[in-house]
Parts: sequence; structure tokens; C-alpha cells
Amino acid sequence: MKFSTRITLVLALIIAPIIRQELHAQSSSTRLSPNQLVADLYKQHDRKRGPFSPGHSALVYKYFEKGLADMIRKDAVTSARKHEVGVIEGDPLYDAQDMEIKNFAIAKASFEQGKARVPVSFENLGEKKSIVFLLTNSRSGWRIDDIDYGQGRTLRSEFKNQR
Repeated sequence: MKFSTRITLVLALIIAPIIRQELHAQSSSTRLSPNQLVADLYKQHDRKRGPFSPGHSALVYKYFEKGLADMIRKDAVTSARKHEVGVIEGDPLYDAQDMEIKNFAIAKASFEQGKARVPVSFENLGEKKSIVFLLTNSRSGWRIDDIDYGQGRTLRSEFKNQR
């Protein structure tokens, strides 16, 4: 082996782990915490740029776990094709069809066994509401695995009840 080839190989072996570590640090610093993910979802949703807005449905994978995201997308496509209301009848983030939102707040996430719970509260048309986002951490970061509306009703259960 030539001397220059050996030096290049040694430098590559030294530099590669440093570059890999730097890339990992950059990617993890851009990952959103559970609270940030839920806040960003509402922000985009309220600007009509969220995953439930026409033309932005591909964003569902940015916020939701793949299995749930697939159900949401399939429901949107099927209901649009049939010109019918799908499983998601109203706004899943406010659990309502008509909205006049006040006193919106996202509480601090709680963590247990690699999962997170993010409570959200607001007042809609004079009624106080609370929902909880259940998140799971994956290779691509935190994703919403379900939304708990209370009284045993969740977003996933809405899909299961429609089968």
C-alpha cells in the first residue's frame, strides 16, 4: 500500500466517527419534544397547513405514528372518493365540528416507559374540554400514537368502531 493511501485510510478512520457524532447531534437537536410536536401540530392546523387540511395530508406522517397515519390517510382518501363523511367527522384536534376556541393550553408532558402524555385543554363554545395526546418515541422522533378524548374514546377506537 502506498504511503498516501495509508494516511487517507487512517484519517478516514479518525474523522468518520467525529462526522457521524456531529450529524447525530444535529439531527437530535432538530427533533421535537412531545410538547413541541403537539404545539407545532396545532400551529400548522390553525394556519390551515396541518395534516387535516386539503393539500397537506402527507404531513400526517410528520406528526402521527405510521399505523395511525395510514388509517387517517386511508380515511381521507376513501371519504373524498365516495363524497362521504369519513371516520373523522369533525376536527380531531378539538374533538368538535363547530369551534370557538378560548383558553387553549398545552400542559407539560409526563413520561413513562418510553411514552409521553401531553394534556391539552381549552374551552369550546363555552364548554371546557381536555384531551390527551399519547406519543411514542421512534427512530424518526416523537409521534402521536393516539388521542384520548376521555370516557374511553380515542382516535384509534373511532377507526376500530367503523370496521
